[in-house]
Amino acid sequence: MAETVVQTDHERGAAPAPPPRGRRGRRTVLVASALVVVAAVAVVGALGLGGGGAEKGSSAPPRSGSTVPVTRTTLTERTTVDGQLGYGTEIPLPVKATGTVTWLPAEGTTVQRGRTLLRVDDRPVVLMYGALPMYRELGLTAGTQQETGTEGDTQDTGEQGGGTDETSGAPAPSGSPTPAGAGAGPGGAGGTLRGMDVLQFESNLAALGYTGFTVDEEFTDLTARAVKRWQKALGLPQTGTVGIGDVVYSAGQVRIGHAGVRLGSPATDDVLTYTGTSRKVVVNASAAEDSWAVRGAAVTIGLPDGKSVKGEVASVGKSATAPEGEGGEGGSAAPTVPVTITIEDQKSVGRLESAPVTVEYVGRERADVLTVPVAALVALAEGGHGLETADGRFVAVRTGLFADGRVEVSGSAVREGMNVRIPE
Repeated sequence: MAETVVQTDHERGAAPAPPPRGRRGRRTVLVASALVVVAAVAVVGALGLGGGGAEKGSSAPPRSGSTVPVTRTTLTERTTVDGQLGYGTEIPLPVKATGTVTWLPAEGTTVQRGRTLLRVDDRPVVLMYGALPMYRELGLTAGTQQETGTEGDTQDTGEQGGGTDETSGAPAPSGSPTPAGAGAGPGGAGGTLRGMDVLQFESNLAALGYTGFTVDEEFTDLTARAVKRWQKALGLPQTGTVGIGDVVYSAGQVRIGHAGVRLGSPATDDVLTYTGTSRKVVVNASAAEDSWAVRGAAVTIGLPDGKSVKGEVASVGKSATAPEGEGGEGGSAAPTVPVTITIEDQKSVGRLESAPVTVEYVGRERADVLTVPVAALVALAEGGHGLETADGRFVAVRTGLFADGRVEVSGSAVREGMNVRIPE
């Protein structure tokens, strides 16, 4: 009996029958679903889902990416505010001369000791250095003129200012200003003018090269002779007396600001303004955030050309004011206080006289703390922040100061030198 041999299509070499319609589509869907599940697991691991301990288990295999070590360092918070470079606030010159203004200096002119600030009735008003204002005439009194006015400089004695104060009988103590013409009392040099203002003027006179007298608190005949030589050099009548409007005192050389009057106008209190000659920066600091503005505090000034120079807080205003014409909805702008910053190295500023600048100051500082780049932080699902270790674990951390692109971190599972991953 013959056997019947049955061959399959595969044995005959025929192409396999196509799968039923729809099977390939289901296979594609299953593969795509698997990929979605894997991706979801990775995301869950990155977010720290599924656990709440300080150290998380490996919820996903380690991923490629850069790692950085946890380092111990000092973090310093720096803040930048806007400022204005210039010569400071202009203030009026205390000019006491009366008459018609006949000459004014150009704005921006630097005036030194012994130089003319302006001319009133064609008489020079001269700058001297000192803290006391010019509040009275300085010269020989009647008693002194009678005793010492015997030589060639005495032809002007009739023009000396002041007379004897009949109401004064006690001698003035050394260092105490005495009104012009006050007597020294019985037994003393009658009518000698004494005071710190005399010492201040004599110091200036000597600094200008007019000597031959003792620099002290007494205005003597020798002082008057030096004054006459000074007056002759200025083209003034040689009276030996310094008028109250002849001199203006300042702490040092000045830079002329704007004029408050025109030529031909009467001299007034605001005839001229001035500033110091050193460039400085003024910052209108928020009154609520001015704790950094302490006299002597070091700051860094950023110039428009990108260079930085060192500065120091010199003064802080005591009154807070709101900027004029500014303010948000429902209220005015935040009050500010003026902070003046000096620049010791004036050459470092170059030729700039006025410009907007930035001022960087140091705020908080945290020494010897563990830090990582801010980019290493990951947000945890249960709240807070964490770090991913090089082997894929997640550890919770507490964050502290943020500064210079790094952040202070702490926690029981964080140690110096451990490598953490920068999330991609």
